Parts: sequence; structure tokens; C-alpha cells
Amino acid sequence: MHDSDPAPRLDDAAAVVVAIGHNLRRERKRLHLSLQALSTRAGVSFGSISELERGLGNPSVNSLTRLAAALEVPISRLLDAPDGDSMVVRADARHLLPVYGGSDLARQVRRELLTPRSRSNLQLIRSTLPIGFSNEASPFRHAGTEAVVVEQGLLVVQHGERRMELAPGDTVSYRCSTSHWWANGADEPTIVLGAVSPFED
Repeated sequence: MHDSDPAPRLDDAAAVVVAIGHNLRRERKRLHLSLQALSTRAGVSFGSISELERGLGNPSVNSLTRLAAALEVPISRLLDAPDGDSMVVRADARHLLPVYGGSDLARQVRRELLTPRSRSNLQLIRSTLPIGFSNEASPFRHAGTEAVVVEQGLLVVQHGERRMELAPGDTVSYRCSTSHWWANGADEPTIVLGAVSPFED
């Protein structure tokens, strides 16, 4: 900060703490961690985390660094304004969607939102499917249209009665209102880019 810069107003500082608390709670829930579990993992007191999630307190840089490391996100993720940029998503600031795949960490799908969180008419999501993943037992069915392209591995897609295997570079588009599920058919993580629109053709 330059000498000529005005000092931040109290209201601004309070708003930053509220935003940090919102982001902290979102990331903790994404990993299905309790307050106590995060406290133990980060080495930050339970009371401090609880207070921060309620938009209170005055967190130190050291505490935020520990929390970010425990949540496996860059510290910038905790400092982001709730709405973020309406156009640009930086590679190191991608929003992580709630994990999918149950409580077994080895079978959870990592899902990164590549479009701004404020955008609702189109989402671009990068999903990393671990070895052995399948959601055949709980298929998806929702409104919208999806188009996916495989970056790495082998994606098995069951859409209604049709079964498809997609190799790197292959794409598929389908209506999401038809029951569908994915499986990783490779002996390595399968990485998929998927564009989702709430509209159907």
C-alpha cells in the first residue's frame, strides 16, 4: 500500500472477513470435513474456525495459509469476493464443485468449474474420474443438454439404452433428461471436459 492510499474502511474489512468465512465453509463442506476435522488437519483452533465461518474475528495470514493448505486450495480461493470475476477464471482460482462419489476419497470425482460462478446458462466443468469410478448405481437425470470431450483415459457413457466408449479426443452430446451414467474404463484417471446448458434441443 502506498502512503497516499486511503486506509481500508471498517466496513470493507468486515466484508472481507464475511467473504472469507463464506469461502471457508464452502470449501470445508466440499471435502465433507467437520469443524473439528478441519481444526485438527490445519492446526487452527476450533473456536477460530467457527468464529470465522460466522463472518467474525480477525484471521492472521498464518491461519489462512494453514486453512488453505488443509483444504487443498490456493489461499486466493479463501480471499475471493463471493461473485468473483464475471468473465475470467484464472487457472489457479478455479472453483471446486462438491465432490461426487461418496466418502471413499480414492473414488471421489474432482470437479473444477471453468466458467464464472455467476454464469448460470452455461457451465464448463473439468472432471477427473479416479480408477474404478462408476455411478451406474445412481445415474443422473436432470434438465438440460451436455456435451463432453475426453482429454485422457477412457470414458464409458450409458445414455438410456445406448452404451458408448470414448477415447481421448472423442465427444458426445446428449439430453440430460434421459437417465445416464459415467464410468472410468481406463487403468488411469480419466479426464473429461463437459459443457452443460439448462436448455434442451
